[in-house]
Amino acid sequence: MRCRTIASIVTLTLGLLCAPLLTDAQQPGKVVRIGVLSFSVAGSPGLAGLRQGLRELGYVEGQNLALVQRDAEGQYERLPDLATDLVGLRVEVLVAHGAAATLNEKRLELLKEAVPEVSRIAVL
Repeated sequence: MRCRTIASIVTLTLGLLCAPLLTDAQQPGKVVRIGVLSFSVAGSPGLAGLRQGLRELGYVEGQNLALVQRDAEGQYERLPDLATDLVGLRVEVLVAHGAAATLNEKRLELLKEAVPEVSRIAVL
């Protein structure tokens, strides 16, 4: 039940964030790059839900989608550097996966320090 709820939330979030990109997904040769920032194990049910939701929206890894994953391996101090890395790779959307990676107030401050040019951050 909990995995289904997490998958539903991830799917809804991704749908809202990717809605402006839907027209791009239909263009041949256009690959949408989505950065995924995780605190720990990248193969969790939430990430599987993200992939499933993307497939339902018409995104296929290796064809019109590239998921760029960064995993902090349980080390909080790695999150800002990994977020900076993903922003440097110019991903269209950055998805923070897991409670530790969702950048609450202090983590938001760290992200702003790591990536001062960021103009928008959404947390659901």
